[in-house]
Amino acid sequence: MTQNVKEIFSTGSGAAPPAPAALAAKVRTLAPSMTRSMQRVAEAVAHDPAGCAALTVTGLAELTGTSEATVVRTARLLGYPGYRDLRLALAGLAAQQQSGRAPALTTDIAVDDPIADVVAKLAYDEQQTLADTAAGLDTVQLGAAVTALASARRTDVYGIGASGLVAQDLTQKLLRIGLIAHAHSDPHLAVTNAVQLRAGDVAIAITHSGSTGDVIEPLRVAFEHGATTIAITGRPGGSVSQYADHVLTTSTARESELRPAAMSSRTSQLLVVDCLFIGVAQRTYETAAPALSASYEALAHRHRNGSR
Repeated sequence: MTQNVKEIFSTGSGAAPPAPAALAAKVRTLAPSMTRSMQRVAEAVAHDPAGCAALTVTGLAELTGTSEATVVRTARLLGYPGYRDLRLALAGLAAQQQSGRAPALTTDIAVDDPIADVVAKLAYDEQQTLADTAAGLDTVQLGAAVTALASARRTDVYGIGASGLVAQDLTQKLLRIGLIAHAHSDPHLAVTNAVQLRAGDVAIAITHSGSTGDVIEPLRVAFEHGATTIAITGRPGGSVSQYADHVLTTSTARESELRPAAMSSRTSQLLVVDCLFIGVAQRTYETAAPALSASYEALAHRHRNGSR
């Protein structure tokens, strides 16, 4: 099952090619897991779509100092059946850029930046991260994950550090609509709880790197015990994916000295979590709506004037 997910992801089969606007997001998400030669191809098409759209596969290989086979493999990894489809997407992206889209904004934050510039740069990065995540999110995988969650006997969510905060956010949301959910940031407790999972249960691992051992281990245990497993990760080719029935890919802005990866990865993870929650709430609306109303009512007195 895991192998099939990887094959679909790497060849682009089973899903429609990404829209032109999603190409840059795909490159940003996948480049870190590519070989250096494939990175050169990906960076070239992302930085100069108009110029690359005019090149044959041989021309792009020569431009990037790679081979024709590398160019084709890169196109497939980005979700296109072949180089011809990638060229069409590049032409479409170039046309969009020439039609008056907003100019690129440099978002590197310097130590001496005025606070107003920091606000503007962070806001732009957050917006770009959300847009990239939305553009690259596989809605088929998302729908399958929602189906599993909506009917789960119980859901365990694993996350460490900033991803642990996202795990808590998801479980809190699921609890508010009457579902049984637990967040685990302690790796020992995560594994001992994963042992109790069975078919009909769901386990979710949240890891930007896709290689966090303390998150992968409980997911592996849950997978081996028959639970439906979901990975929310910025590296779909990472180790976590081999134990995931469904992979939801997030995007992140560029990491810098003053903006670590944890900040941008959290933004994209929260978007995926919100999509999961809304999807589940829609599927279970008859029970979710009353449960949500009851939880609001239970807390209402804490928000009224004069409350103790």
